[in-house]
Amino acid sequence: MYALDLSGNMLALLLALISGVLMAIQGSLNAALSKVIGLLEATFIVHVTGTIILLALLFLFRLGKGNLAALPEAPWYAYLGGLVGVFIIYLVAASIPSVGVCNATTAIIVGQVLTAVVIDYFGGFGLNRTPCSWLQLVGVVFLALGAKLLIR
Repeated sequence: MYALDLSGNMLALLLALISGVLMAIQGSLNAALSKVIGLLEATFIVHVTGTIILLALLFLFRLGKGNLAALPEAPWYAYLGGLVGVFIIYLVAASIPSVGVCNATTAIIVGQVLTAVVIDYFGGFGLNRTPCSWLQLVGVVFLALGAKLLIR
């Protein structure tokens, strides 16, 4: 029997998998909250709650390992993540009550993968370029076909 090696890529993939699980749970929780208080209001509460947690982690528990003083050195587009996050929270919470968690998550994953292939290929946002092979393109086609089968 082999020991489970959680180093390098396997650990990164496991963390990504857990992130996907949490995204589906978060979308469901945000949709439930938005039914009670409204979409924009739920988006606001989610970000305020997240901000409070992050403030505690950074300044109370001193868990940050980075350098906030280097913030001005970031390129202008790096600041758009918060804006994009607002749209993500809002749009996921808006879509789940209409189409369900499975259908919304399937559409989200297809959108993420298609966009990721483009960002990797062109080296978007200052990231390293990652060539796209024909096998990856076949994988994207299969992903889209699988999504078609999943969406009810």
